[in-house]
Amino acid sequence: MEPISLISFLIMAAHLSIIIGLSIRVVMRRRPVGVSLSWLILIIILPFAGAILYFLIGEQRLGRQRAERARTLLGPYEAWLHSLPSDTLVDWSTLTPTCQPINRLAESIMGIPAKYGNKLELLDKAESVLRSIITDIDRAQRTCHLEFYIWNEGGTADEVCEALIRAAKRGVICRILIDAVGSAKFLKSGLARRLQENGIELTAALPVGLFRMAFARLDLRIHRKIVIIDGEVGYTGSLNLVDPRYFKQEEGVGQWVDAMVRLEGPAVQSLGVIFLWDWEVETGQGIETLKDTSDLKALPLAGKVSVQVVPSGPEVAKNPIHKLLLTAVYAARKELIITTPYFVPDESLHIALQSASLRGVDVTIILPEKVDSLLVRYASRSYFDDMLMSGVRILSFRGGLLHTKSITIDGEVALFGTVNLDMRSFWLNFEVTLFVYDAVFVQRLRKLQQNYIKASQSIDSQLWHTRSRANRLVENAAQLFAPLL
Repeated sequence: MEPISLISFLIMAAHLSIIIGLSIRVVMRRRPVGVSLSWLILIIILPFAGAILYFLIGEQRLGRQRAERARTLLGPYEAWLHSLPSDTLVDWSTLTPTCQPINRLAESIMGIPAKYGNKLELLDKAESVLRSIITDIDRAQRTCHLEFYIWNEGGTADEVCEALIRAAKRGVICRILIDAVGSAKFLKSGLARRLQENGIELTAALPVGLFRMAFARLDLRIHRKIVIIDGEVGYTGSLNLVDPRYFKQEEGVGQWVDAMVRLEGPAVQSLGVIFLWDWEVETGQGIETLKDTSDLKALPLAGKVSVQVVPSGPEVAKNPIHKLLLTAVYAARKELIITTPYFVPDESLHIALQSASLRGVDVTIILPEKVDSLLVRYASRSYFDDMLMSGVRILSFRGGLLHTKSITIDGEVALFGTVNLDMRSFWLNFEVTLFVYDAVFVQRLRKLQQNYIKASQSIDSQLWHTRSRANRLVENAAQLFAPLL
């Protein structure tokens, strides 16, 4: 056999062996069909490169050390759940029938009950959110815990840093956990060094690097946005620690439009546990050390709102947020309003939304006109044909990049937090969602959604169907990679 022929034969044999081996591995993982098929296509059509991609981002590998810490924490975490005071549990007889099935599923999967007695304030302007956080930090006496995907320098965001420095100087324990990729630029900044020099504990979550690549998947990210002050006041929602006037202005999508909720009451304890879990898994400081300085405690009733705090992510078994979203959509009887910046649903959610509209539910989805990812933009549009034909109303928001993640169901239940309606949020990102069972809060959130609708333009079904074949081809091609986005 000629040398060139032998080399060619060996390359082909290696490629075939890789295809067979990885195909068996993909099939045995039993993931959603669309995800599995996408990986099989890549592995087959991209010799060796497809295999490398699968090795890098094909499986949810978090690293052995992180997994061991998570297992160690599970016992104390469950003990905390069982120690919750019963006087904060919800009397479901006082709420509408839509609420309890969603709660039952969340409690069955996660073991986290809804808590009564909370006060919620909806903040729909970045400036008001940041000012409110600054005020609470300036009032802090014991602890300030902040966790964000993106922390970006500039404007009022820098004033939050100054407030933390002031707090640290008066003896307040300040801990900041930010994603190593989302906040990479900030972590290298002089402001980050100033925070550390003034005694603030600053930790990068899920660090990346060539060595780590061999043991952990690099695109599993902390996407949560959480603030806890003295264990008594909490924030969560869609806003990163950024001033939108100074954030991604070069992308040409306008200012990002976000909303957050400020909480007081027993549900703050649930948010606090999520932060401390993430902090301990990343730092390994030790549970006993954290117990003394966690500010985790039972809280008195602060209002009349029932809230269930649901974390989700690769460490959390059974994909809770995906199941809960499906349950919420199927629970709707009259109206379903959704805002999300990124709309790349899997097949089951895609069908659920169509089915809701076909059975008479008024389904409205509000999306930004422009997003900061061209591939996501085209993949998202590939779903519009089926949705519009089923009667779903799709609106294009023109007031910037609408980043608020919210769902209201029949004016009775709300989902609010960090989860996008895309497969990355369902299965890859660490997220947190508030399930709010309170008609008064839901109406406030629904009013905000109506304001978004007023700043949007409805996509006309007939005009949409006349778009060019070239656009359809690009959109459908992008959809093939939707499970990987």
